[in-house]
Amino acid sequence: MSARLDYGWRLFATGMSFVVFGCCGLLFSLIVFPLAVLWPHRASRQRAVTTIIHWFFRALLAALERAGVMELEVAGAHALRSGAPAIVVANHPTYLDVVALLALTPSACCVVKNAHWSNPCFWGIVRAARYVSNADPVGFVEDCVRQLASGYSMIIFPEGSRSPAPNRLHAFSRGFAHTALEAGVPIRPVLIHCDPPAFTKQMRWYHVPERPFRMTVNVLAPIGVDPLAPRDMPSALAARNVTRAVEAQITQYLFDYGYFKTGN
Repeated sequence: MSARLDYGWRLFATGMSFVVFGCCGLLFSLIVFPLAVLWPHRASRQRAVTTIIHWFFRALLAALERAGVMELEVAGAHALRSGAPAIVVANHPTYLDVVALLALTPSACCVVKNAHWSNPCFWGIVRAARYVSNADPVGFVEDCVRQLASGYSMIIFPEGSRSPAPNRLHAFSRGFAHTALEAGVPIRPVLIHCDPPAFTKQMRWYHVPERPFRMTVNVLAPIGVDPLAPRDMPSALAARNVTRAVEAQITQYLFDYGYFKTGN
């Protein structure tokens, strides 16, 4: 009986978190965004908005932990708080990945799907925070480089969407590699794991696991692009080499940490 009550409570708490998330996003788009447009200084406006988002996501994760829905375990978070701009490249097993990384990174910009720019709950947020759309490959790189030059770390999920299965990744796109080569900043690999799986591409929000899920975030040592792509190498080939190397390293680490299982 207690197990059923616990499951029911976590289902209710999960549903309420989505309602709060959606309502706050809608209120931001309808109220905060119009006020932010009147802010005379674009740079300070973006800084204020990204700070609000950072603290809101920290509060959301804390609420989910306090409600018994999830546990969050983080290793190496100090690297995300260092303030030095980098390209944060992570695998993407769950819907909460971007929430976790924005909560852990005070000065962060992220790449979002083009569909979010017309989503009633998100359009104001992505515009006010000056997030980067993935619609135009050339504009994508230019926008990311501009944000890095302004002191923000870029959070990029090179799979493009949530991973297709617990033991597989989508092939990485090369946008992050072109950006790293253009901006001359390091790539910071991050491993994300969720046990038991929750909020995956195959699951709806109401598919709550039988027990609280543990979300693990491991921030790894940075990868410099210079050893992977000599300066005289054509840009297309250089980006291909960087993409292949980073994808291989993240995949290998997922096996090394036991997040991926051999033979599956």
